Amino acid sequence: MTHTYSVTGMSCSGCKARVEKALSSLPEVTAVIADVQKAEAVIEMSAHIPLEKLQETLNSAGLHYTLAVRESVSNNHAHTHVPKIPVKPGNGIYYCPMHCEGDKTYDKPGDCPVCGMDLVEQPRLVSQQQYTCSMHPGVIKDAPGSCPVCGMDLIPLAPDESTEDKAYKDLAQKMKIALVFTVPVFIISMSDMFHNNPLSNVLSSQQCNWIQFILTLPVVFYTGWVFFVRAWKSFITWNLNMFSLIGIGTGVAFLFSITGLLLPDTFPDAFKTAHGTVHLYFESVAVILTLVLLGQLLEARAHSQTSGAIKQLLKMTPSEAILIQNGTDKVVSINNIAVGNLLRVKPGDKIPVDGIIKEGNSTIDESMITGEPIPVDKQQGDAVRAGTINGKKSFVMEAQKVGADTLLSQIIQMVQTASRSRAPIQKLADVIATYFVPTVILIAVSTFVLWAIWGPEPAYVYGFLNAVAVLIIACPCALGLATPMSVMVGIGKGAQAGILIKNAEALELMNKVNVLITDKTGTITEGKPSVYKLIVTPGNEEHELLQKIASLNQYSEHPLAAAIMEYAKAKNISLYDVHDFESLTGKGVAGTVD
Repeated sequence: MTHTYSVTGMSCSGCKARVEKALSSLPEVTAVIADVQKAEAVIEMSAHIPLEKLQETLNSAGLHYTLAVRESVSNNHAHTHVPKIPVKPGNGIYYCPMHCEGDKTYDKPGDCPVCGMDLVEQPRLVSQQQYTCSMHPGVIKDAPGSCPVCGMDLIPLAPDESTEDKAYKDLAQKMKIALVFTVPVFIISMSDMFHNNPLSNVLSSQQCNWIQFILTLPVVFYTGWVFFVRAWKSFITWNLNMFSLIGIGTGVAFLFSITGLLLPDTFPDAFKTAHGTVHLYFESVAVILTLVLLGQLLEARAHSQTSGAIKQLLKMTPSEAILIQNGTDKVVSINNIAVGNLLRVKPGDKIPVDGIIKEGNSTIDESMITGEPIPVDKQQGDAVRAGTINGKKSFVMEAQKVGADTLLSQIIQMVQTASRSRAPIQKLADVIATYFVPTVILIAVSTFVLWAIWGPEPAYVYGFLNAVAVLIIACPCALGLATPMSVMVGIGKGAQAGILIKNAEALELMNKVNVLITDKTGTITEGKPSVYKLIVTPGNEEHELLQKIASLNQYSEHPLAAAIMEYAKAKNISLYDVHDFESLTGKGVAGTVD
């Protein structure tokens, strides 16, 4: 196979020869032809060689040339492209928030083929931090280290915006544009209701209609066009939904208004104003599309908040770990940890993966899993969990479960699954929605027929206008959104508060709960121990006893000792010197005071 790379830095035939010699040293390379004029190197290889390996080969030979994949060549000038690995905040799996097709997922963003709603991306189960060089942003690694080009230390790469954040910002921008055009249309349309209508002194009725038409165009063909696309898809697939009614209602009203603007003589005098113009509905089209867009904006905001709750859980897992390799410590990405690796956990660090302690001992704060406020003493052979926090001692652990297999990842998976689960009441809403749209369309047609037969003249025009009114007013936005959004927001808020809800059915049943029984004090307290009261037996003085107890605990790292020291500090207790101090793991402390 042959690949062409751009080489930045070659200036003479000597540079060309050095590049060819260095790259030819690789066993996979069968031929190298460098060109100074084109600033490129054509490499023939028996097996694919990563760009990083080629760059490291040049650097090892003392050649500080930058290698990159050649994108295109034109006019003898090289256009280079340094490949950049996109940071994926999610895992590339998308699902419909309405769950129209159950648990079916998609591998790319878009609209649900059934209901037309924007697909939502699942967050990654394992947080992945990438690193880049401040001097060469094209260099991106999955683990910290040095830049293969210049040797500088790599710095953490800020993650890109999530899909939900981008969707929200896009909708927010469209909402601003829609308001800019919709508000003037609404004001012009309502001006007839003002006393003496100040606009009539400046603009004629026909001019006002043309202005409304022009201002409505961006709302219909830009900010609200997606709703017509979704409506069209719903009729093609015959999966009728709320966008079906929105598309028909606003579309017909818009076409009616254009006809009334351009061909007013086709309408009877009963539909005309005193100025001879037809009553148009541009403001109805613009306002309805803007209100639906507002609903989509609020929905995207809710998705972003729920996704943010899951991301807060992801932050409990560190992005790096200290790997013990050949007797030396090496900082690696958490994604590079394999089962059986030995990891060093320093005081105050988060446990990177699930495993057991091989050397040393410490106290571990496991409140994020157990709810218990007091850290647990851990000895050699004891299990430790990812996301829990080490105390004030260092130890060596062996990785046993990594990535999506850790307990924390399973908790995050449970939250994701719960947010996608369907509440029993949602089944009723789905059944109603199935018949609702065809029923509304049938009522609209019936309205037109009844007005055409028994309505006053002009009967057909009256029938047409009332049929359009039925389609617009009957839009079931709340029916389709209320239950799924309630489930998503409820479970997301629960996750933020540390409450994990198993599924939507459990959330619905909570409405019937009137008694809460808890067996863990840590779930209803501050989450850390404190001294409530000191009880002194006869013959002892409280001040003196507290002074001795606090003096002995001043050298202990145990959380109970910290609570005693806080209590003594509040009482302004002075401390004694302590001799022969000893910490007895799991039993307490001992020493000589005074």
